[in-house]
Amino acid sequence: MSKMKKGLAVLLALAMSLTIVGCGGKTEDDKPAEVITLRILENDTAKEKGYLDELLKAFNEAYKDKGIQAVDANMDEYSNLAENGPYGYGPDVLYQANDKLMTYAEDKHLLAINPEDFDCYETTAQEGWEAFRIAVDGKTYTCGIPVNVQEPMLFYRQDKLPQDWETNWDDDKNGVADFFENWNDLYAYSKYLRETDTSANQNSQYGFMSSLNNLYLNANFLFSYDAYVFGRDELGTYDSKDIGFASGDAVNGMTGMIQFAALMNEGCIDDTIISNRYAKIASGEYFCSVSTPDTYTLFVEKLQLQYESEGLSTEEAQAKAVENLKMIELPALMPADGDFSKDSSTMKDSDWVETVVMGGINGYGISSYTKHREACIEFVNFATSYEMIDKRAQMLGIAPTRADVAAKHGGTTDMIFESLEEGNIELMPSIKAVDQIWTPVQTLMGDMAKDAFRPMVEKKYQTSAQIEAALEKACKDIYDAIYTLAD
Repeated sequence: MSKMKKGLAVLLALAMSLTIVGCGGKTEDDKPAEVITLRILENDTAKEKGYLDELLKAFNEAYKDKGIQAVDANMDEYSNLAENGPYGYGPDVLYQANDKLMTYAEDKHLLAINPEDFDCYETTAQEGWEAFRIAVDGKTYTCGIPVNVQEPMLFYRQDKLPQDWETNWDDDKNGVADFFENWNDLYAYSKYLRETDTSANQNSQYGFMSSLNNLYLNANFLFSYDAYVFGRDELGTYDSKDIGFASGDAVNGMTGMIQFAALMNEGCIDDTIISNRYAKIASGEYFCSVSTPDTYTLFVEKLQLQYESEGLSTEEAQAKAVENLKMIELPALMPADGDFSKDSSTMKDSDWVETVVMGGINGYGISSYTKHREACIEFVNFATSYEMIDKRAQMLGIAPTRADVAAKHGGTTDMIFESLEEGNIELMPSIKAVDQIWTPVQTLMGDMAKDAFRPMVEKKYQTSAQIEAALEKACKDIYDAIYTLAD
């Protein structure tokens, strides 16, 4: 029995001794008089795909004789622990990205934990644990337990590749289509699809599609050009006064983003493409779109329905969907000058920059308002066990931080961790100030994407100076939100 389980057994025994009833000193059926109920907040995908039900069922079966049960918190995945926790409405355990969990940790809404208390400690990548560490008064605390790595991925249908891709779209003959290796060829293929769209309204055939107002999914248009969220001080700690969205050659990246928007439809201005990407990839209207690994099963599900509508049986459709739905990293090279329309065959190595994306580590945190700390630790230990992380990977397509589960599933997970180690994934800063970046930058990115659809006389971002001024204003708005307006 683990130390935690022994400790919990002692606590439960004490609780039983304080609730002795009748002459015999036992409760009916010799069971604990009061069952501890833990409220668990999971993300919407885990709920929709049935993983949360599987987790709760397995935990409750394992702990049915130990006086603990876990239930769905029945709250929105983005419910605010800071607002709900103090009044007893928040969850006991919550699963979210590192930037959100550590925002709570900074204001002491999460409990500090000892990583070594968890069975997953030895098998979990250190990059995962580092995402949940916070320095307070010269001491470092860990306030989250890693589960999976997130980064934007490219999703497409293998059976929608052009028939001539090996002859016309694989110049280096390495067996990988050029439009999966560099952004200029992805632009070229997207442009080709738009120009050869023969539908009545020319709106049924698109290449790369993304809601460009989403910073997380499109940070490559900034980070690849040496922009950043916050700088770091001499100790390596994030400095939220150093806001870097206008730094480096960010102007080039935003110029290129506007270029790409012109090959999309106006759904790229807002969340429309995020909402319809699963169905549109399945129908073939979008050649490829960007999302995160944990949405893989949602793409497969829609593709299966598409195949069923074409006459396949459920079993045949499911097998074909798994075979054809592909998830890969974004193309590794972007044009240094931000001009995606250049012919890649004319470009030298020095004309490219490596693609850098925004990433995160999702994991569990324990609310500081819980009345059942030890029971919460038991739940999280169970939820991050090999068996449950393996099931999560099977059901949701995540890239697990547990090395043993990652080794079993291989492929994408290994690729993601290699990108993380090489600096091609910039993890979201785990500080409270990151909350203030989203609205100013995403509003600006959506407005810049809209420029592709404005009449010439109404365009707002036609020059580098205009783009740079807008980026600098966004940085100032973030600074004011963190400091000036908070005073």
